Parts: sequence; C-alpha cells; structure tokens
Amino acid sequence: MIDNIKKSLAAYWGYKDFLPLQKQAMECITRGRDSSVVLASGGGKSLCFLAPAVSMPGLAVVVSPLISLMKDQVDALTECGVTAGRIDSSLSFDEQKTVFAGIHNKKLKLLYLSPERLVSEDFLNVLHKIKLSFVAIDEAHCVSMWGHDFRPDYRQLGLLKRLFPSVTIGAYTATATEQVRRDIAEQLSLDDPKMLIGSFDRPNLIYKVRPKGSIVRQVRDVLDRHKGESGIVYCIRRKDVDGMCAELASKGYSVAPYHAGMDDANSPLKKCFV
Repeated sequence: MIDNIKKSLAAYWGYKDFLPLQKQAMECITRGRDSSVVLASGGGKSLCFLAPAVSMPGLAVVVSPLISLMKDQVDALTECGVTAGRIDSSLSFDEQKTVFAGIHNKKLKLLYLSPERLVSEDFLNVLHKIKLSFVAIDEAHCVSMWGHDFRPDYRQLGLLKRLFPSVTIGAYTATATEQVRRDIAEQLSLDDPKMLIGSFDRPNLIYKVRPKGSIVRQVRDVLDRHKGESGIVYCIRRKDVDGMCAELASKGYSVAPYHAGMDDANSPLKKCFV
C-alpha cells in the first residue's frame, strides 16, 4: 500500500519522496492503527492523511474547525485532480445536494466537515451507510482544554470510536505539548495510538525580542535592513493594521493591509493571488 501512496504523492502533488515522519504516519492509517501526529507548519502534516485517502478504498472524513480552512483545502485538492468536497453553512442547498450525491455515488475520496456537523444524528446515519476509509481530526489541539485554540465541540468526537470501532482515527496538529497530546488521545478514545512527534527546530528562522519604543520607527528599521524583500507585519487589532499601513505608506513604503474586516473582492492581497 505504501508504494501506491508514493505514486499518489507524485501524481497529485509532484513529490517523489516522504518528509520526516510522513511515511510512518501514513503507514498507521493503512495498517489500521490510531495515531497522533505533531508536525510543525511546513512539515507536510496534511499529506499524512491526504495521500492515503486517495490511495485507499472508501471515503475519508476530515474534521476541520473553520469554513475557510475547509474551502482552501477542498479548492486545492480539486485543482490537483482529487475528488474532494465539504459540507458547511456557506454552501447553498443545491451545492450540499451535489456533495451528498457524490458521497452516495462513491465519487468522493475526501469529505471535510466541522465537528458539530459530523456528530449530528442525521450525518452519523449517513456515515453508517457508506464505507469509511478513516477519519482525520485536523487541528487536533482544539480537542484539548489545554490547547491554545480549545473548541468544546471537538470533545464530542470521542463518540466516533464507540460508533465506528473498526475505523482508524488520526489526530493531526502543528502544536501540542505532552499534556495536550495525552488529552487528545483520551478525549478521542484512541486505541493505543502511535505518537509521532516531529522536530520544531527551524534553522531558517530567527526570533528576536526588543523593548517597545516607537513602533513605526522600529518597523521601518527592519524594512530598511531588508530593502527589495517582501515581509509580513503582524498587528494585534484591525485598526492597528490600518494605522500601521497608512503610516508606512506615508513614508513611501509599498504596503497593503489585510484583515478579516476587509471585503475579499477588494483586498489587495486577494488580487495578488488571483
């Protein structure tokens, strides 16, 4: 099976080999062993469940906390040629009907859902009628009350193991302490899960902490040291983003704001990626 997965990696994503821990994580799924996978951002965490999903018979269900994340993943998979879908409140009735048709016609390989929708009685009845290849819990730190982004609804997912005892469950996150990892496994009722913990050493990154002074002056100092390069300036509040952008623009810097209060159609960054 791992050879088939390797072929899928090349066919759909253009990768010829595995990144650290990817092969072990994928083997857990294909061998029916529950797992908890912690890989830093950029470590290929999503591929740990995406590649097996397109290589195995049945439908893989992926739990995700945000509609935007689900949409991005499904759009990217569709562009790669993978038959993926999502069910969420942003879809029209007809769009949801099309996805359900894909489920029942066995056309979909991956289905993205929120935890609330997955554990609803109606949807659990749907899952009982189809062949599940496995369930992937993405952003699994949301399960733990000690995680940095706790979502109470994620704790309902423990019922999956009771209702589908033969279905493999994988939990995936980029950030989880040992305490959080234990809590994830316990709350999800994972059966002797394999713990795969990647390295968080990022030698290409440098972290520096400076005393707060004139914020705009400090940001300008950084920009001036990296002339001709691109960068991202994070601010705590939306108005801070707009204020910083206006200040830098007035000083002649080429800048654009981006935050949740903006209309996607008018976002400067949105236009950059169309």
